[in-house]
This record gives sequence, structure tokens and C-alpha cells, in this order.
Amino acid sequence: MFNPQLTAFLCAADCGSFNKAADQLYISPTAVMKQINGLEKHLGLALVKRTNQGIELTRAGESIYRDTRYMIAYSEQAIQKARQLMTEEQEVLRVGTSMLNPCKVFMDLWYRTSSRFPQYKLQIVPFEDDHQGILSVIDRIGDSYDFIVGVCDSAKWLDRYSFLALGEYRKMIAVPLKHRLAKKHSLRISDLYGETMMMVKRGDSALNDRLRDDLEQNHPRIRLEDTPQFYDIDVFNQCVENNHLLLNLECWKDIHPSLITLPVEWGYSIPYGLLYSKKPEGCVKAFLEAVKDEGMIG
Repeated sequence: MFNPQLTAFLCAADCGSFNKAADQLYISPTAVMKQINGLEKHLGLALVKRTNQGIELTRAGESIYRDTRYMIAYSEQAIQKARQLMTEEQEVLRVGTSMLNPCKVFMDLWYRTSSRFPQYKLQIVPFEDDHQGILSVIDRIGDSYDFIVGVCDSAKWLDRYSFLALGEYRKMIAVPLKHRLAKKHSLRISDLYGETMMMVKRGDSALNDRLRDDLEQNHPRIRLEDTPQFYDIDVFNQCVENNHLLLNLECWKDIHPSLITLPVEWGYSIPYGLLYSKKPEGCVKAFLEAVKDEGMIG
């Protein structure tokens, strides 16, 4: 914000020498002298005195030096304040993330559309996967979070938020590493005969209920064990501890190090996408429109 003459003057005053100032400014000593001479002529003041040891400031020079340093500090504060105001004016998109609901899918969308929203700032907000508390997390969409990426066929979830489907994940089977089926590359339904398979209990997911009906009616040799309606890490731990099978999703295949998740020869899948407020506004609505415009919906 200051002209080169003031910069040369301040540097020479700090160094006590034209030569030393020239080294710091990467210009010649003659150029430094010309800058200061020009400043003195412009102000009509003598600012420096030449001595055998270098230069000294006159009383007028000392006054200009102090006031210029003050103005520089003040201007830096002014710039910082302006930048802070600009940051506060930016709209913020808050994206929830957890182990079972990571925000990577959203980040992929963001990188493809963010050039359209230079005024938006992204904030990643972590939350815990807890089958007893997940509904309280969902209830904060529109308050603590603008978006959560998740799989969804839950009536309780769909009653609380809007859902933009982006694609589907296959339903697969998680198998403990020590289980007899762990060495297989894929599974047939008949491979599950005689085993206990954990899956979400009936009543909240139409897709899971359809799969359960199929298994109960056509494959009664598979024992079904209810899990909570929403998975958390305890469900995966229980699968390992009891050496049972677990209905899993391909997006969760790496959740637990003691489980291997295998595809099954069936046609079951579940949609995944963006969870957001029932009444999106502002940057949330604009981002959703950009996703649709870019053809990112599966």
C-alpha cells in the first residue's frame, strides 16, 4: 500500500546504510539514494544525514519514520479486518462425516462444481455413528449440517429429510476372516445355508424387508438374527465375536479389519445420495441444482 520511496527510506533507516538497504531491496545503492532524494524533494524535508559510518535520521526523518511505521501497522490491521469481513460474508456449506457416512462422495461432487461457487466455503463436521443416537444427528440436518452423504431406505430417515439419490450400492455379506466362507471370492445364496446371518430387523426399510421375505420364504435354512435398525461399529464387532455373517454394503467393505465383504449372486442393492433439509435454501439449493445440471445423478 506504500510507494517505493517510503519503502527505501524505511529500509535505509533500519539498516543505517544505503549499501545494506540496497542488498535487502535487491537494487543498487544509487537507486536507494534516488528513491530517498525523491521522497525528500516531494515532502520538502531533509530526512537523512550522511556520515562516515552511513546515514542518520534528522529530527524530521525520525518523525516521518515513526509515523510511517504506525501507518503501516494500521494499514495491515485494516487489510486483516477487510479480509475477515470478506470471509464472514462467504456462505458456508457444512457437510457431516462419520465412519459409516463418509463425505468423500460429496467432496467428489464439490470438486466438479465448486468453480461455480467462489463465494462458498466448505466446512467438514464430524459426528459419531451410534444406532441409538443417529436420529438425533439426522434431526440436526439444516442446523448443524447442510448435507450428509448416506445410504437410505429408512422410513424414519425419509420422514425427517429430503434425499437426492446419486447411485446404488450392492448388498453384500460380511464374513469373519476365520469363517469357512472367507476364502471364497463370491457367494451363492446356498452357501449361506446352515449359517446365522445378521440383518436389520423388519419394519423400517422396504428393501431390507423384501430381502428378508425372500430369505424366509425361499431359503429357510438360513437363520436370521436381528440387528438394530441402524448399524454402528458394535454391530460389526458382534459379527466377528459370534462368527456370524452380516448383511453389509459394498461401501462398508473396509469398515472392520477382521471382516471380508463378499458379493452375493442376488440383485439386491440400496440407493445412496445426499441427505438435506426438507426446505433447502440459499447455497444448499444452488448446490443441488448444480449437481443436477452436471448430470451427476445416478
